[in-house]
Amino acid sequence: MSNTRFPTHFLWGVATSAFQIEGAGQEDGRGASIWDTFCATPGKIIDGSHGLVACDHYHRYAEDVALIASLGCKAYRFSMAWPRVQPLGEGAWNEAGFAFYERLLDELDKHGLEAHLTLYHWDLPQALQDKGGWLSRLTCERFADYAAEVARRFGSRVKTIATHNEPWCTAQLGHGNGQFAPGYASTAMAAQVSHHLLLSHGLALQAMRAVGCQAQLGIVLNQAPSYPATDKPADAEKAALDYDLYVSWYMDPLFYGRYPARALQHLGHLAPRVLENDFDIIKQPLDFLGINYYTRGWASTDEPPIPAPCKLGVNDMGWEIYPEGLTDLLLMLKRDYPLPPVYITENGMANADSLSGDGAVHDPERIEYLRLHFEAMQAAIAQGVDLRGYFLWSLLDNFEWNSGYAKRFGIVYVDYASQQRTLKDSAHWYREFITSRG
Repeated sequence: MSNTRFPTHFLWGVATSAFQIEGAGQEDGRGASIWDTFCATPGKIIDGSHGLVACDHYHRYAEDVALIASLGCKAYRFSMAWPRVQPLGEGAWNEAGFAFYERLLDELDKHGLEAHLTLYHWDLPQALQDKGGWLSRLTCERFADYAAEVARRFGSRVKTIATHNEPWCTAQLGHGNGQFAPGYASTAMAAQVSHHLLLSHGLALQAMRAVGCQAQLGIVLNQAPSYPATDKPADAEKAALDYDLYVSWYMDPLFYGRYPARALQHLGHLAPRVLENDFDIIKQPLDFLGINYYTRGWASTDEPPIPAPCKLGVNDMGWEIYPEGLTDLLLMLKRDYPLPPVYITENGMANADSLSGDGAVHDPERIEYLRLHFEAMQAAIAQGVDLRGYFLWSLLDNFEWNSGYAKRFGIVYVDYASQQRTLKDSAHWYREFITSRG
C-alpha cells in the first residue's frame, strides 16, 4: 500500500442490506416481500435457502453495531425493509417496524456512528408486486409516499438517504433474465422497469425535499468500465454498447435528462415508454452519488468469446479481480458528468471462508483485494475525483440472493447454526488500516 494517506475526513464504513441480514421475516407485522416469494419457489435459490432468519440481525443488532464500532469505522450503510414498515406497500404504516429502525439508530448514535440509509434494496412488498410491481407507474407513486414518510421520521437522524440500490439489478436480473426476484425474463420488461425505477427515484427526491428532509439525498448505482478483448472495431463497439447499457443508461437520465442514443438504437421497439416531463422528474439535483464496484466488463465478439485475462484471479462468484477498473471508472465519470461528491458504497470479495482449527478465519485473498482497491481509490483521488468515503461489502456473511448462504462476502464470519460472529483476518486488517492510514 502506498504511504499516501486518505483525506482527513474520508469516511470509512461497512454496508449491509435488510433482507440479507435481518431475518425476523414473519415477526412484528412485517409483510411479505418479492424475495420471500422468490425463495419459496423451488429451484430459484441455489442452496434452497431463504431469508426468514438470515443473520438474525433484527434481534442481534446491538451486537452487530458494537462490532462495527470495534473496527474503527465511522459509518454504517444499511437498508430499510419497505414491507417491515408498510406491509402492503401502501396504506397503513407498521409502527413496530419503524420502532426497530429507531432502536438501530439509537444504537448507532450511542457508538458515534453515522447512519447511511438506503430506501430500496430489492425487497418490494409482495402486495405491490401483485398490482404490477415496477412495471406499473403506480409503484413509483407509492415509493415516493414511502420515501416521504421515512424522511419525515428519520430525515434528521441519518446522514444520507439513497433511493435505490443498483437499479440495473432490479431491472435486468429481476425482469430481464429471471435470475432475481420477481423472476421475469423479458428485455422489454427490463427496459420499462429501469425507467420506472429512475422515475420513482426522482419522485422520491421531490417528496423528501418537500417534507424538509435534512439528510443528503442520492442514489447507488453498480458500475464498471467495459474493455474490448481485442483491437477489432467490433469488440470496441460491443464494449461501448455494454457500457451504455450498464452505466450511461442510468447516468445520462440523472444528469442530462435523456437515454444514450446508442443504447436506444440497440433496444429499438423494446425501449421503454417515456411520458412527457418524466426526464424533468428524474433529473433532480443529487447531493451524492454512490457507486458499487466489484469487477470490470469484458467485451468479445469472437465465438466462443475470448475470456478476460484474470491475471489476479477471480473471487468465489467467478468475478475477475481488476482493481484498475475502479480508477478508470471514476476518471471516466469525472470526465463525462458534473458529479456531486462520490462514495464507494459497495466493494468487496466473496471468498470460500471457513473456521480454522485455531478458531480464526484466515482470508489473505480478501485482504489483498481490499489493499489493491484502496490503491485504486487513492489513484483516482490524486487525479481530482471528489471521493468522500468507502463502505466495505459486507460487514457480515449473509444471504447472497440467488446463491443463498453459499457465498461469503463478510469480514465477519457467521456460523448460521449458532449465529456466532467471528472477526476474520480481513476485519482485523481493516481496523488496522483505518487506524493507521485511513
